[in-house]
Amino acid sequence: MSPSDTASITVQPATVADIPTIIRLAEATWEPTYRFIISKEQIDYMYRVIYTPASLQRQMTDEGHTFLLLYADGHPTGYASFSPQPAAESLFKLHKIYVLPSHQGQGLGQYLVQAVENAVQQAGGHTLELNVNRYNPAIAFYERQGFHRHREVDVPIGPYWMNDYVMRKDL
Repeated sequence: MSPSDTASITVQPATVADIPTIIRLAEATWEPTYRFIISKEQIDYMYRVIYTPASLQRQMTDEGHTFLLLYADGHPTGYASFSPQPAAESLFKLHKIYVLPSHQGQGLGQYLVQAVENAVQQAGGHTLELNVNRYNPAIAFYERQGFHRHREVDVPIGPYWMNDYVMRKDL
């Protein structure tokens, strides 16, 4: 992405007032992201757990997640969330990162990752990690951003399991 391309790209911290925007973006990105990886039942269950207004508000206010909104030409096109990990000094976790399918492949995901990394460094973080399903094609994207596979985990989510890699990057 050239400097002239980024002139119309901005990233802003989200607040509780932005929850409806985050939900609209999630509705457009969640199913296309996971439809070839996990069952429709699991997609629906996880979405209901993670993306209710009350759950997003809890993530922001009680769990210390910082949400960032990505705008292209003034329109919301993606979001990310991250938080410090209490058990490990200077370790932060990238919980969510999504870009509208219509805007993927334009460098916006890379721009959003860089915004998260900058915010983490400003908050004193030195390491960023994330979970990604072991069958998610986004693994290649994360590797291009400098993340490496740190370990494998199987995470229970209600009656389902997420079979993930934990990927990590030193900042």
